[in-house]
Amino acid sequence: MAEARPGRILVMRAAFVGLALLILFYHLLPLDMMPPRYAGPDLLVGLCFAWALRRPDYVPALLVAGVMLLADLMLGRPPGLWAALTLLATETLKRRDRRGPETTFVMEWIAVATTLMTITIVYRLVLGLVVVPAGPPFLALMRFAMTVICYPAVVMVSQFLLGVRRMSPGDFDHAGRSL
Repeated sequence: MAEARPGRILVMRAAFVGLALLILFYHLLPLDMMPPRYAGPDLLVGLCFAWALRRPDYVPALLVAGVMLLADLMLGRPPGLWAALTLLATETLKRRDRRGPETTFVMEWIAVATTLMTITIVYRLVLGLVVVPAGPPFLALMRFAMTVICYPAVVMVSQFLLGVRRMSPGDFDHAGRSL
């Protein structure tokens, strides 16, 4: 039974914020002056989902909300909408994962894909309802597909380089409570 030490949890939360800031920094770099022809993956959402499914204690709700709200503000999206949807999706995935038995990676990947599809559709619908230009639907579909395709890479980097492994049923936190 591995115990999650408070120091380790704080270090991993700081690592999550650091990775999020690194991803945002990359998005803000003026690498190409022409508009992109394709939409890349949303690595920040993939990171949130992967860490929430593997170690929910590393990504509490306030941390996810703060990081995603900062991303909304920095990337010029409507403030709070994508952050709220990502927070709801992350908490749903956390709750879903705790109820079920051990799941395979393919089942996890399908759950992430359906959750991401749901929040992408809701995001586009809300933007349409409040008459905010949302861009071509093809780009939203491409971003969704690229995020789903890149999710295994995000999981591998998180697991092998950062040590964010799936919790086993007997893991306890520092206070002795079951995770």
